[in-house]
Amino acid sequence: MPVFEYSGLAADGKELRGVRDADSSRSLKAALRKEGILLTEFAEQAAAEAARRGIDFTKYFGRVSVQDLSIFTRQLSTLLKAGIPLVDSLGALSDQVENPKLRLIVSQVKQFVNEGGSLADGLEKHQKVFGDLYINMIRAGESSGALDIVLQRLADFMESQARLRTKVLSALFYPLLMVVVGVVIVGMVFVFIIPKITKIFEDVKASLPIPTLVLIFVSNVIKSYWWLLFIIAAAAVWLFRRWKRTPEGKVKWDAFVLRTVIFGNIIRMLAVARFSRTLSTLLKSGVPILGALDIVKNILGNTILVRAVEEARTSIKEGESIAGPLKRSGQFPPMVIHMIQTGERSGQLEEMLANVADAYDYQVETRLAVLVTLLEPLMILGMAGVVLMIVLSILLPILKINEFIQ
Repeated sequence: MPVFEYSGLAADGKELRGVRDADSSRSLKAALRKEGILLTEFAEQAAAEAARRGIDFTKYFGRVSVQDLSIFTRQLSTLLKAGIPLVDSLGALSDQVENPKLRLIVSQVKQFVNEGGSLADGLEKHQKVFGDLYINMIRAGESSGALDIVLQRLADFMESQARLRTKVLSALFYPLLMVVVGVVIVGMVFVFIIPKITKIFEDVKASLPIPTLVLIFVSNVIKSYWWLLFIIAAAAVWLFRRWKRTPEGKVKWDAFVLRTVIFGNIIRMLAVARFSRTLSTLLKSGVPILGALDIVKNILGNTILVRAVEEARTSIKEGESIAGPLKRSGQFPPMVIHMIQTGERSGQLEEMLANVADAYDYQVETRLAVLVTLLEPLMILGMAGVVLMIVLSILLPILKINEFIQ
């Protein structure tokens, strides 16, 4: 039960302050009114304590992760399936949720629902945490009377997306770590080691090979103007991100990404898997196809694919099937189009979309594994090539000096 700190006026006009348990703000007002107290101000104790310290409670405790949200969703589904009323279920979860920000949100949503509001409307007040997909599925679940089933599907969906994301990040972690370590080591060689070695060549005043001159020039630039290189790199990144945020830049960059030889295909498969699984989950939960496509387009993360879905939505609104406009866009693989056509004809579109998502999730995992397997030796060869060039640039003048001495 929430604990409120309140202030009010007694019948004789005296100002009163106190702390009281109540199911909701409405219950608090009613209880105080019976005692002849006019409520003037109140706040939940946790929020009030944070306000006194000058802390924004929700911002201070960071964000709500997908894992936190999926655990909450599955627990809520389990409680509702056990026949526990929604308000009691939310109350039980508000006491045991570990994430402080989510705990406060659940408490606020519970209070809203206890006052007569719907769960979807209560979650919509925290749209940045839950998102359109989550809120619309909850709304569909409440309308159909199958909220516990929808919550279970939501939990399954979030867990599958989190697993895929973890696998992608895990596959890319080692190559990225090698790149960072390699750059740091080569940078230290250029800054600390090469200047000491090349000083010998300058003292001898012998004519140096071109690779050695290039090596000395690069070393001097890195050592003397490293701060300028950081500024140039930061400015380039800022200008690129600013250009990418413009409508024209975003379209050109997203088109370029999809055309890249290796990563373009993987990015497209990831988007198709996300599109198929999300659309399948929404349709199974009772969300209408046009509303589902509106939600799905916002999670694709690529302007070209978003435009294809928008055009498909317009065509579907005019009476077409889903497969036709997606095929005309040229952005979805033939297998996806065929599976959607089969699903529409057989009345099993949701199952077909789920099968497409499973197939493409597996392909992404397989291709990433192959890519990482190939990247490791290629990166080792690349680093070995850099080291070989440095060694040759140092050895060539040494051999030349030895010949001159003899």
